[in-house]
Amino acid sequence: MKLDFGPLKSLFDSDDITEIMINSWSKIFVEHKGMVVETSVRFVDARQLDELIYTVLSVDKKDITSALAFDGVLPTGERYNITLPPLSPKSPTLTIRKFARKALNLDELVQSDFVSDRAAQFIRGCVLGEINLVISGGTGSGKTSFLNTLASMVPPTQRIVTIEDVPEIKINHPNWISLQTVDNDKHRLTAKECLANSLRMRPNRIIIGECRRDEVFDMLQAMNTGHDGSMTTVHASSSVEALARLESLALSGRYEMPLKQLRQLISRAVQIIFQIRRRADGKREISEITELTSMSGENITRATLFERDSAGVLIPTGLVPSCLGKIQASGYQIHASLFDLRAGKQLKRSS
Repeated sequence: MKLDFGPLKSLFDSDDITEIMINSWSKIFVEHKGMVVETSVRFVDARQLDELIYTVLSVDKKDITSALAFDGVLPTGERYNITLPPLSPKSPTLTIRKFARKALNLDELVQSDFVSDRAAQFIRGCVLGEINLVISGGTGSGKTSFLNTLASMVPPTQRIVTIEDVPEIKINHPNWISLQTVDNDKHRLTAKECLANSLRMRPNRIIIGECRRDEVFDMLQAMNTGHDGSMTTVHASSSVEALARLESLALSGRYEMPLKQLRQLISRAVQIIFQIRRRADGKREISEITELTSMSGENITRATLFERDSAGVLIPTGLVPSCLGKIQASGYQIHASLFDLRAGKQLKRSS
């Protein structure tokens, strides 16, 4: 059965649209360049919308009588959510998350002011220097897109294993294995089980699309046992909240570990947190880059390396990261002066 999106085709064809939100047959919104706007697109009638929803569920082998809400992936790779009455009593709804057709490189992110040139140099060093990274941000802030950018910079000599619920990571890498969770009538494999299996696949780096459950604990263990340069994302609005999120997810597995010991594990495993936000005008940007330094008593200590100034520019704070030595040892040469707050010009990029 082939999917015919009818009036939605023009929305799928636009690279500037990242989300399609169908509230009813006559009310269709999109996220266009980060802003939610109503479109003039309409279905012919409610029946045409019903037919599309039925076809989507049939193609994805979902039993429409089994639930009132469904999540899945379209054959073209987009993620969808469907609700049915009486859950959404006025009308069935269909929400489709589109993904960027290609990962933007760091130079393109600098041009869009997602990141500054000096911060981009540090970010490149973090990837090449095999620093463990966490990307933190809210819904629709661009966490996965940035993760794709970082993963695309991993040297081709290293083996990558990615783990996701929905296939959103898309990278051009010669030695990349993609694992996906499974939940159907025959099999059920969680992210935690995928992660356990990945450790037997001789990965250099493990990348989890988003830590949502107790796989966090195993990810932290992997980061501490030879899988340097691993990456993941978490849903949080600040670096402090990101740490709290990691704690609560790890504890959700009911591991009998004192909080101080868990925080020590986190502080040893995670080195850098990139905080991403979406501004009121829809523009996405890195708002802060934080390094986890050590422990003070029972608390993890942090150092802000880059932050947005009053003009909105992502600038260094003057603190030199403790991971700089490891980055330099990888062969990527950046000098401590890159982080000098008083430096008045961009430093020449080296690689």
